[in-house]
Amino acid sequence: MRTGYTAQAVRDAERPHLEAGEPLMERASHALAQEIVEQLGALPPPPGGRPWRVVLLVGSGSNGGDALFAGAELAGGTGAAGGTGIVVEAIRVGTRVHEGGRAAAEAAGVGVRSREETEAARVAVQGDVVVDGILGTGTAAAPALRGAAREVVAGILNRIAAGDGAPLIVAVDLPSGVDPDTGAVADEVVLPADVTVTFGGIKAGLLQGPGAQLAGEVVLAEIGIEAELAATEPAIVVP
Repeated sequence: MRTGYTAQAVRDAERPHLEAGEPLMERASHALAQEIVEQLGALPPPPGGRPWRVVLLVGSGSNGGDALFAGAELAGGTGAAGGTGIVVEAIRVGTRVHEGGRAAAEAAGVGVRSREETEAARVAVQGDVVVDGILGTGTAAAPALRGAAREVVAGILNRIAAGDGAPLIVAVDLPSGVDPDTGAVADEVVLPADVTVTFGGIKAGLLQGPGAQLAGEVVLAEIGIEAELAATEPAIVVP
């Protein structure tokens, strides 16, 4: 059985830990980085001995921060994914960027930059992994992608459909554009994930509606809020 919780239930479970100063984002980003390494280790090695290429799509909020901290860990690691190095690039698609995540990423040698939308889509599909860190659970009221993020994701979808590339898509907490509570999507501009790494508790939207198909394999990463969630009425329970 898999148990899903609302975004509000997860935020309520996080609150006392955040107030106590516990590093929930660091735990989440570490789990995300480790899952990416595990996924890369299961793939055929890159041709010509080149390093793995990981492209982060970075939104404005904590979801983007998770991606940036994970990218910093990946770029700074040694012997990752079976001895092959990892090159990380972060593309800003939001109106701002998580400053702590950016500082960590840049200290690890990760460039954090904006790109013209068509160029960003081209760079993304040439990666081995694309990390969807655009929208998180704070967008339940308006989950649709907008602005540069929308244009980049639409461009990636078009390029994949045209056969220009087939990167592994890893979603941070949930695929951007999926309602975390219901699994509904506002429109078709959603990047389907091969793997979704979700934190603390599975979001209900990953277990129902279009979200259940768009999430791919759902990997639950424990970050220290599990006891609080276990004492909460779940939104959905599925086999």
